[in-house]
Amino acid sequence: MPLPDSVEREHIHTRTIVCQGFRRRDGLWDIEANLQDIRTYGVDNEYRHRIEAGEPVHSMYLRVTLDIEFVIHDVVAVSDYVPAAACTSVPDGMKKLIGMRIESGWMKKVQERVGGVRGCTHLIELLRPIATTAYQTMYREVEEHNMNKSEKVKPRVINSCVTWASNGEKVKKRWPEFYTEK
Repeated sequence: MPLPDSVEREHIHTRTIVCQGFRRRDGLWDIEANLQDIRTYGVDNEYRHRIEAGEPVHSMYLRVTLDIEFVIHDVVAVSDYVPAAACTSVPDGMKKLIGMRIESGWMKKVQERVGGVRGCTHLIELLRPIATTAYQTMYREVEEHNMNKSEKVKPRVINSCVTWASNGEKVKKRWPEFYTEK
């Protein structure tokens, strides 16, 4: 169901984020994201002279290569459209994420490595949807991988939202060993 109508308004800006997940032949996974910011009006710009209406202010790509344990093996970043010269120096710095594991609290570690003046807000913003896209992409194989371990691993989805509450019916039915009483 779409959102209900609003008051009369003027469209000013569109941010589009598209994420895709791929299984590679070498057993790793590529998660790719693209962010685009497009305005409905033109503006003068020191770096690009002018950014016309409909032309991207930002168009950036980020690929994170992971293993089944969510450890980052490679990061590739490309910025096709940016509004400032300094932005062009950032993509190679994203390589500092190699070796990190996507897990609870990892965004704090990301900020320590590539946040603030060490990185790009927009590329870092892409890491959240990349993480959730990785989980969705790898779900079936991660579940199978965890089932084959001698010690049962608590599924990452438990307590991630109301549907997967550890005291909820879905967890009780799917993973009774991780179910907790209300």
